[in-house]
Amino acid sequence: MKEESVLNLSVELNVDPNIQGQNQGAQADPQHPQDAEIGAPRQVTYFELARLMERASRRFSGLVRAELTKLRVDDIGPAQAMVLLAIGDSELSVAELLDRGHYVGSNVSYYLKQLADGDYIDRVASQRDKRSARIKLTEKGRRLRASLRDAAMTYERAVNRGDQDQRMLETAFQTLHQLELAWGSASRFGV
Repeated sequence: MKEESVLNLSVELNVDPNIQGQNQGAQADPQHPQDAEIGAPRQVTYFELARLMERASRRFSGLVRAELTKLRVDDIGPAQAMVLLAIGDSELSVAELLDRGHYVGSNVSYYLKQLADGDYIDRVASQRDKRSARIKLTEKGRRLRASLRDAAMTYERAVNRGDQDQRMLETAFQTLHQLELAWGSASRFGV
């Protein structure tokens, strides 16, 4: 499949009639294509979806930054907080962390240094290979992780208004996971 056809692949956006009036403002946004006919289903391209995911990721980082500010944590940022959440209760190697979070190696090394400098993690040299390190949260790291998880649960309760919202979240997750796998395979093996 040619590059241009990959970018033009599209899916039909199903709009809930209860919120259709709310979407009209979004359709006036110059970054989104307009419907050719009034009432016609709007087509969303995979390229637009990727752009939306990037914007949503930045918004989520802003939310994490605001929570860190509320907690008076100023020595790490949202990216380091996400690494801290990815470590969780585990003791793992840097390679395992890279697999869990799909981070770039040089970035995760920088993040881990900041977390270690702030006493959020312990880095212990491996017994078998002194070049390798095992990582686990310190008590300070576990407290921050718990605070961030509590904030996330509060936010989820405020946003999730019932079973339909939960089903939509699960569908979005499954769809994005399928796209991650498809795009990963396409980038490695071609389309």
